[in-house]
Amino acid sequence: MPDAQFAESRLAEIYDWVDSDRSDLDVYAAMVAEFGARSVLDVGCGTGTFACLLAERGVGVVGVDPAAASLEVARRKSGADRVRWLHGDAATLPPMRVDLATMTGNVAQVFLTDDDWAATLRGVRAALAPDGRLVFETRVPERQAWREWNPRHSRSRTHIPGIGAVDTWVETTEVSGSLVSFQGTYVFETDGSVHTSRSTLRFRSREEVEESLAASGFAVEEIRDAPDRPGREYVFVTRRVGRDASWDQPPSSPRRGWVSPPRSGAPRR
Repeated sequence: MPDAQFAESRLAEIYDWVDSDRSDLDVYAAMVAEFGARSVLDVGCGTGTFACLLAERGVGVVGVDPAAASLEVARRKSGADRVRWLHGDAATLPPMRVDLATMTGNVAQVFLTDDDWAATLRGVRAALAPDGRLVFETRVPERQAWREWNPRHSRSRTHIPGIGAVDTWVETTEVSGSLVSFQGTYVFETDGSVHTSRSTLRFRSREEVEESLAASGFAVEEIRDAPDRPGREYVFVTRRVGRDASWDQPPSSPRRGWVSPPRSGAPRR
């Protein structure tokens, strides 16, 4: 199941206000132009900000996400009528062919097991045209971003039209090897209600990511730095390779769950 910040309607409605700075998407929009992609699969599209941005630029877009509440928000945005929205995940996609697939906002870290990650990569590969590309980001484990996921660094107040003030913060609750768990808290001033959202992310090493990509039929063309977060994240630029039929089969074991990465306050940065 998706985590509450995307799956609960009240939290999905405020997501774009709480996480209003989406300059992290600039690097992906630039790569769409750089590679001349005319069609894009946006994996973990959430509330559809990136998908709608591309659609308004004339790019054909498919946005897939397991959180129905977030897709409901996405469908109301400008340009949404030009996006094909899919409620589900990348491991169980219908047949399609796209030039480029993206996973923005550290979506790649929500796949906690090797099987879930491999199933996602196989699903994306099957959706890509020959020599199509997959681009995504993942945090550098050595930077230990979770050390700043606490109320002191992440607390903020957002004033939302028609809703009022909402106080938010995140806090790391457990670090177990490469798995980091945390909780986001949302306090609505108008009625005093408190909502929480629990998540777990996996921090894979660069070598782990490279090995998993090779095993799933991708060649790493380049590993870039995130312009807005230098030294904090790897941006993988990969290309579909090979003609092994086994790579193109639908994934045999869909993911058992998809939790969403932290996007607001300290966790995203």
